[in-house]
Amino acid sequence: MRSRYTAYATGRLDWVRRTWAGETVPQDLSSGEPIKWLGLKVVSSRLIDETHAQVEFVARGRAGSSGAFRMHERSRFEKRDGQWLYVDGDQL
Repeated sequence: MRSRYTAYATGRLDWVRRTWAGETVPQDLSSGEPIKWLGLKVVSSRLIDETHAQVEFVARGRAGSSGAFRMHERSRFEKRDGQWLYVDGDQL
């Protein structure tokens, strides 16, 4: 989770794409307006079994004229071929 946040914050969308499950990754990862990421708090992480995990986090950012925002999500990850991949998440 932290590596994905860092990738978003530093513009490394190639890493975001590589760590996203192929069946759910959007074609276009750009958000339109540039985002300045301000912080990440991992609220909880839970290993469900050897290949499934959940991470709840709050990320803060600022997007151009839209102003500051919080993204609170519970994300689902799956381990495939030895790598954890983001599958999807629920906004909280």
